[in-house]
Amino acid sequence: MKRLALALTCATLFAALPAHAQFQKPEDAIKYRKGAFTVMASHFGRIGAMASGKAPFDAGAAQANAEIVNTLARLPFTAFAEGTGSGDTRAKPEIWTDAAKFKDGSQAMIDAVGKLNAAAKTGNLDQIKAAFGDAGKTCKACHDNFRKE
Repeated sequence: MKRLALALTCATLFAALPAHAQFQKPEDAIKYRKGAFTVMASHFGRIGAMASGKAPFDAGAAQANAEIVNTLARLPFTAFAEGTGSGDTRAKPEIWTDAAKFKDGSQAMIDAVGKLNAAAKTGNLDQIKAAFGDAGKTCKACHDNFRKE
């Protein structure tokens, strides 16, 4: 049992290292997080189109898109390191000056996206609509507080 715990601990540490090491320059981190947010927004928008009636509801497509958004939800936040607040970015300085609030906001989005993913797995459009609205509110709150327009 101790060996298993040690192996899992080592695996977790080694998995975390690439997130910090992968960005040789600040602009690499900016590109990474922008790319992750772009892909998330595309798939989130597909669910939104179904939730708003702009696209026909397809439970399988909603589930597939929610799964992608859920998988990507944690990725961009590894790229908000010190020194990545200038350049081709709309990140506000508050990300770093109020890091606790930013972390809380990012975790709220991750949690809400997880609930959207669970709702999508039910195939129930009303549950998806409610979870989509809640997830959208977390996105808006972060944009309002931490993103330049």
